[in-house]
Amino acid sequence: MFSSESTGTKGERTRARIREVALQSFRERGYDDTTVRLIAEEAGVSLGSTNYHFPSKNHLVQELYLEVTRGFRETAARRMSGTTDLVTRLRIAYTTGLEVLEPYHAFGPGFLAAAVSPRSPLNPLSGESEPALAEAVAVFREAVAGSARHGIPGDIAEELPEALTVGYLLLALFWTYDRSEGQRRTRRLLDGALALLGPALPLLRLPAIRRPVRELLALVAEVRA
Repeated sequence: MFSSESTGTKGERTRARIREVALQSFRERGYDDTTVRLIAEEAGVSLGSTNYHFPSKNHLVQELYLEVTRGFRETAARRMSGTTDLVTRLRIAYTTGLEVLEPYHAFGPGFLAAAVSPRSPLNPLSGESEPALAEAVAVFREAVAGSARHGIPGDIAEELPEALTVGYLLLALFWTYDRSEGQRRTRRLLDGALALLGPALPLLRLPAIRRPVRELLALVAEVRA
């Protein structure tokens, strides 16, 4: 059943088995109905062993975050390789980001409720979530770096991926509560935003536009900090 059982030390195999059971449970049951005790039972290990490898359910959710965002980065990079148009690359990034979340849509509010507190280790902007968030930032950094950039000044291009990532988190929040068929309201929101972005990109070269945009990006950096 578990692909990782034949490699590594006994401890590594046990950890991998617990992780795989937990991720499967999150996909099938969501956050609220997945418990550490249930994971231990389904993995065939003791509760103590489970707690040894993952001290809390939150640590297992962080494993989920990492799996989702790594899949996001890998898939987006492959899809973006065929174009240098920035808006097209961003469309690929955002739509891929939503696609990797799709298996968890029915359980989205449960995960969000656990993460909404600023002090929650599951908050996407928390220190504990930084490895997963870094994967998402890398998607948008690659989207900008591999594009023709439409004449975007270098200093703005350097800071833009952080703002685009915050935009992705906000889009995912809207998507979580979008009950329209196929989350078409979220798709329309994304389409509208990208339609506005395309004509606006060349304007970033103008000093009158460049300065307020830099100030906006600085504010976004404060949010991330």
